[in-house]
Amino acid sequence: MSDVIENYHAAVRYVESFSNTSLRKNFGSDKKDPSFFLNRTQYFLDLLNNPEKGFSYIHITGTAGKGTVSHMLQKVLAASGKRTGLFTSPYVTTTIEKIRVDELYIDPQELINLVEYLRPFILKAQGGPFGGPSAFEIFFAVALLYFKKQKCEWVVLEVGLGGRYDATNVIANPIVTAITNIDYDHTEILGNTLKEIATDKAGIIKPGSRFFTSEQRPALLNIFKGICKEMKVDFYAIGRQAGYSSYNRELVTAIAKSVGISEECIEKGISNLKLPCRFEMMLEKPTVILDGAHNRAKIRSTVSNIEKLSFKKLYLIVAIADSKKDHQAILEPLLSMQYPMHIVFTQVKTNERKSVAASLLMSLSKKFKRRDAVLEVVEDAYDALDYVLNMATKDDLAVVTGSFFLAGELRKKWFSEEWVLRHRKSFY
Repeated sequence: MSDVIENYHAAVRYVESFSNTSLRKNFGSDKKDPSFFLNRTQYFLDLLNNPEKGFSYIHITGTAGKGTVSHMLQKVLAASGKRTGLFTSPYVTTTIEKIRVDELYIDPQELINLVEYLRPFILKAQGGPFGGPSAFEIFFAVALLYFKKQKCEWVVLEVGLGGRYDATNVIANPIVTAITNIDYDHTEILGNTLKEIATDKAGIIKPGSRFFTSEQRPALLNIFKGICKEMKVDFYAIGRQAGYSSYNRELVTAIAKSVGISEECIEKGISNLKLPCRFEMMLEKPTVILDGAHNRAKIRSTVSNIEKLSFKKLYLIVAIADSKKDHQAILEPLLSMQYPMHIVFTQVKTNERKSVAASLLMSLSKKFKRRDAVLEVVEDAYDALDYVLNMATKDDLAVVTGSFFLAGELRKKWFSEEWVLRHRKSFY
């Protein structure tokens, strides 16, 4: 297995050596049409004889909850006996987590083989009209080829970023498209207003599909309704729910019923769902929770979940990815909680998973922290975790949050990357 793991890391490094630059508003100095990115993806898939064709798709986007909803839907479809592939991003601990069929991630050796198979096609694309594919597009192609090999009937696709110009939006005839909700995230790419962001994400809606959303704001729902009306797409909006998890469950239930899944299979799929780093408890006494919340909407969910727990003192270990621009939107809800609080700011510096300086987060937080809150910097993430575990008593709560990368990195303390690669799953 050690040789496989070494070759696996080499294959991943090769793919990640390709640029993953995202679409920026007013793309290019010549205001080039941003559909360039979709054309590039489609050209690459055409070279591969169109592995995207032949599946029944459910296509999911949204600011928060899209990963959870995608995983739930894949579980529900698999519970009903349908062979189902799942493509998501980002991963928690290691790259194979992006690609799953039924209960297992892609075998590391399969990923190695498929990346090797793609090399000549990547070279050919580099000489074509759109240039070589991005790392995301290559992993997307790996997933599609794997789903073909595994004879999947259904594929659940989680959008990487936005919707309209995301690589996954090359699929032509999804059965269902869905938007969980809309909030401010990736504003430098998707737009500065909720309406701009909603319009970009609504780009996944296609004629002939059914559209579902758990968004609640009338102005945004009207955008979705207008697009659905124009495309003659059936529109379904989930009613108001008590909390974030309820919105996800109701959205999954509505989508699953629309494609003929029984209530028994729906309940089986939803009730058995466990996801790494989604408010995941790793330890008791003290309670340690890993939560990959990394934008305003997700942090609100984290705060809501913390408020449901009983504890004496709250410890937070916080990092924020360097791709995030509005740090205050993540920090302020955390610092506004009314608990005895000790916050340790830290950093992640592995490969492409880099975060902003912990000292910057500390400086920003001083502007609006409560007087009794303790703020510290511990540069190394593992040192920060050990530091908190040494301080916390059995009645305290420690939450790792602010960055999916941070939560995923520290999860290795309990589930190593080698363990995940060997077992092709995230839990014992």
